[in-house]
Amino acid sequence: MNISIAGFSVHGLLASGCIDIFGYLESCRYRFNLDTADLWNGMLGGIEPDRVKLIKHAVDERDLTVVNYHADGVHVWDDDDSVREANYRGAMLHLETAAALGAKTVRIDTGGKVERISSRQLEVVAKTYRKYCEFGARHGFKVGPENHWGLSLLQSNMLDIAAAVNHPSYGILLHIGHWEQGDPVEGDQALAHLAVHTHVDARIARDCLLERMSLLTENGYTGCWGVEHHSAHNEYVEIGYQLAAVRRACTQLNIGRNSVPYGGNPLLTAEQERRVGA
Repeated sequence: MNISIAGFSVHGLLASGCIDIFGYLESCRYRFNLDTADLWNGMLGGIEPDRVKLIKHAVDERDLTVVNYHADGVHVWDDDDSVREANYRGAMLHLETAAALGAKTVRIDTGGKVERISSRQLEVVAKTYRKYCEFGARHGFKVGPENHWGLSLLQSNMLDIAAAVNHPSYGILLHIGHWEQGDPVEGDQALAHLAVHTHVDARIARDCLLERMSLLTENGYTGCWGVEHHSAHNEYVEIGYQLAAVRRACTQLNIGRNSVPYGGNPLLTAEQERRVGA
């Protein structure tokens, strides 16, 4: 099953000093039995070359694939030109880090506010993502935003940005059901064709997981299901709950392909089994 645990899910443990990047990788591999890493830049402990080499060694040692690298603090749009330029330089460093770690997808936020994107914003945002995509194309990964704050929370903005970027290495991290306006089901459906990674939060896992995962697969999604927890409390347990829900949904969605016809209980006669069933 193609499932991962978003690194931000352990931000409470990280803040309390109870985990670091290496503990996260160990947990993914041996506590949760995954072969994926879903890295958040806030947990790396720095992106100096020697540090990145050490992390890459730890990833390889555990036979993990970095399915996503999500970078905070380097969003594309800011009203201040100097902040935009500084963020661009920072984003390029994170793209280099993602390449060194062998990431398959990278998330860099749009920034901005929850409002209709202006023509000026669209021009700048699209131009910047196109540069990131060109870098991604050279290093074998796809790049794009996640619908979780700012301009990206509006479905129409996300569609407009994708159309303006128009690059084969562009793709979004779809935070399932996380839209500020409009029907969230319609939002997921409309953006599914652009999704290269997902985040599944606790609300979705609890309330409508099978429905949303089914919707995405029916609309062509074939990427990883990234469990993301937000509370900063009881994270191992809460992650385990969400992970189990996603695993169960994956099994249910594939039941037609993987199921074995029920042949009855070999220790009972057909009559006895009918009575048990009654």
